[in-house]
Order: sequence, then C-alpha cells, then structure tokens
Amino acid sequence: MGLGSSFVGYEVDRGNFEETRRAVKGTKARIVLGDAFDEKPEFDVLVSSLPYSESARFVRWLSSIAFSRAVVVLQEDFVKKMTAPPGDRDYRGVSALAQICFGIVVLDRVERASFSPQPRVNSVIVRFEPKLQVTSSEVAKVIRLFSLRRRRVDSAVAELGMKSDRSFSLRRVVSLSPEEVHLLCMP
Repeated sequence: MGLGSSFVGYEVDRGNFEETRRAVKGTKARIVLGDAFDEKPEFDVLVSSLPYSESARFVRWLSSIAFSRAVVVLQEDFVKKMTAPPGDRDYRGVSALAQICFGIVVLDRVERASFSPQPRVNSVIVRFEPKLQVTSSEVAKVIRLFSLRRRRVDSAVAELGMKSDRSFSLRRVVSLSPEEVHLLCMP
C-alpha cells in the first residue's frame, strides 16, 4: 500500500461528520460517525486534533495500540505534564506512562488564532513514536500507583496488592523514574 492508500476518519459530532463526509465525497477517504477510542481501529499513522479534555484518555488508549507514529495537537500544559521528570510537581501517572510507551517530540506551536473559537490555552503539535505497547491492565496499575504519588513505594504497592521491589521501597512514588514504574507495574 502506498502513502494515503487508505484513510479512515472518526468524528463524534454529527454536524462535523456530515460536513466532512461531503468534503471527502468521491475520494478514497472513509468517515465514521463514532469515537475511535471505543472502536480501537488499526492504523499505521494517526493524525488528530482531539478535545483537550480527552488528552489523558488518548495517552492511555494509544499506549495499548500498535502503530508507527501519531501526530496530535495537544494543550501545551498537558504536554509539559507528559514530559515532566520524576519528582517534578507535574509528574503524574500519565507522565510515567507516556515516557514508558513513547518517544515524545514537540514539533511546533499552534497559534491561538488558528482555532475558531480561539482557546484560552496554548497548543503544540506533538509526535508520538512507539517504544512499548502495554495492556489496559498495566495502564490501570500505573494510574492506580500514582493515585498514591506522595506515599512511600512500599506502602503504596502493599495497599494496591502489587509486587514490591526493595531497591526503592522507601522512596516516594513521585520520585520513581519511568523505568522503575515499568518494573513495578509491568511483568
């Protein structure tokens, strides 16, 4: 298959769906009225500008899918959280998960005037390159572990019924590197 040999778009808004379907009529593009998060489509390349409120859900969803690259417009503050280092006040479960599963590259900023209506937040274009595909249960473990981010690791893993690792059991969850989170949450 060559570049653009197959294109499938998903749209949840009926008005946008109808408008897009008319715009691509007569092409090889197929537009689906529905939520790709629910459908789990197979793809090589994903390009998206999703509602910013769905960003964390998107990272969790993408982490369990095989793909070659994804290019997405996201809120700049969310991208700072995704790429935050251990111990940083913005370091969360989504940070560890994103850093375990993807190489993340900020490609460019998007001016607010590019949107209608203009958002109150800054936006960036981000490329995701897959490093590790995980299961939904492994994603859930990471998110549950970081729900106790200020606790000591030994206390958090005991409460969650997870395996323990003595080498960092006395540290705080928020101090764990993505690699250490991977050791605790993924077999």
